[in-house]
Amino acid sequence: MVKMTKSKTFQAYLPSCHRTYSCIHCRAHLANHDELISKSFQGSQGRAYLFNSVVNVGCGPAEERVLLTGLHAVADIYCETCKTTLGWKYEHAFESSQKYKEGKFIIELAHMIKDNGWE
Repeated sequence: MVKMTKSKTFQAYLPSCHRTYSCIHCRAHLANHDELISKSFQGSQGRAYLFNSVVNVGCGPAEERVLLTGLHAVADIYCETCKTTLGWKYEHAFESSQKYKEGKFIIELAHMIKDNGWE
């Protein structure tokens, strides 16, 4: 009897020579450290990081939410591999001082782990 196992296949693999962030639940690559903008954000479950770009995530529908910095249109993002909600994408900022967030991604620390060369 042959046992079939499903191997982990991600949409994108980040280079192993760079420090990366991965999903804590399934280890899918999420972001390269070079894409990190800020470590001083707050998610719904605690601290979060703001990234320029991410990989291996899906995006839900946009909705308006009042966050700590005002009204934004955001879309929840989730891991494409394990479907865990990771944070959100800023689709639109209604206040001019917050426009820099548009098109950027929040990932909560509770859902990611550091990989590749952090030691």
